[in-house]
Amino acid sequence: MYGEGVWNIGQKGMIYMKFIIIGKNIEVTPGLRQAVEEKIGKLEKYFNSDTEAHVTLSVEKERQKIEVTIPVKGNIIRSEQISSDMYVSIDLVEEIIERQLKKYKNKIADKQQGAVSSFKQEFLDNDYMDEEEIKIIRNKKFDMKPMYPEDACIQMELLGHSFFVFINAETDQVSVVYRRKGNTYGLIEPDL
Repeated sequence: MYGEGVWNIGQKGMIYMKFIIIGKNIEVTPGLRQAVEEKIGKLEKYFNSDTEAHVTLSVEKERQKIEVTIPVKGNIIRSEQISSDMYVSIDLVEEIIERQLKKYKNKIADKQQGAVSSFKQEFLDNDYMDEEEIKIIRNKKFDMKPMYPEDACIQMELLGHSFFVFINAETDQVSVVYRRKGNTYGLIEPDL
């Protein structure tokens, strides 16, 4: 890990958004830090003061990746973008998060009363026209039998799905395996 730091930005010395920036296989140069603060800092118009943005910049071969996580009460707003240029990735991730905020504003505020305190009132009062309603159009029920994660991966492949929900025989908890890029698999388990 190269470079780690915490910075606050704001106008006229006021603290708005706190940035926790970490670099993995990349040095967080003043130029990168400034790009993150300027681009992701545009999101401060949606959040109340002292909101933290956790930013991880990483480089793997030709992949320049940025991951941004903004915890708000009851929710996590997250996006990651990968490109061949870190500055392009930074630009893209800000646009995606802004789109997420506008699209899901009512869902975030209505479902989690605690989340309302994380956002500025102007954001909550604004009606975004491009908001799409989430509709569940299909419901499936199936019997879940305990199995090991490796067996769940095989079952997922046999079904031709990209994920599979199962009871983990090792933990007795509901878990999910999913297909990742490069013919690898991921496992999601509850954190109890």
